[in-house]
Parts: sequence; C-alpha cells; structure tokens
Amino acid sequence: MLERIKAMQQALARTPHLVRLGRLFSETVLLQVDEAEYYLHFDKGELVAIEPGPSRKIAWCFAIRTDAAALRAYWTARPTPGFHDLFGLVKIDRARIDGDILCLVKNLRFFKEFLSLGREEVPA
Repeated sequence: MLERIKAMQQALARTPHLVRLGRLFSETVLLQVDEAEYYLHFDKGELVAIEPGPSRKIAWCFAIRTDAAALRAYWTARPTPGFHDLFGLVKIDRARIDGDILCLVKNLRFFKEFLSLGREEVPA
C-alpha cells in the first residue's frame, strides 16, 4: 500500500494541472486502510510527506477510512459501480469520511483526482 501511495506522490509531481488545482490545499489527510494508517501531508497541492501510523500526535484535517479490498477495487483500471468514486465507496458502506468535510468539499476535485492516480493504466 505504501508503495502505491509513493507512486501516487510521484505521479502528482508529474501532473502540473493537478498541483495547480490543489494550490490552496495545505493540510494533512489521514488515509486508513484496514488497520494501517498513512498521514498524507500536502503543501500547496504537493504531497510533501507520507508518514505511516498510527499516531495520536499527528493532527489531520479529514480522514478517509476504508478496507484494502475496496481500495484495490477502486484502483482498478475500470472500477465497477460503487467502486468508481470516493462517495460511491461511502454509499455502499465500504468507506467512511471523518473530520472537516467542508475542507474535503472545497478541494474535492483535487482530492478525487489525486486518489485516482493510484488507478492502473487502461490497456489501449
């Protein structure tokens, strides 16, 4: 999982339009997959650090909590209905969003596109 997140970090750095979308986003986000926690530190649209958890000392703005099977299904090249979108995962009860929802909604396009960077390439 950590390798995929690091690959997403590198993909984000190679995607200038996405960094531009997130230029006002400087927060820490908790991504919890099963029992594993990852603190994603964003600064002006760039993912500057990934800290594995758990930690009670790291403050986060909002959290995405899901299970590994759901996240793998989300990251497939052509996800099935319900697994195609962050809120789709919440709707089918495979994910939960905690914390400052307004912060997520203000930066929704940036964060959804960032999460989609983990998707496998669609074969041509």
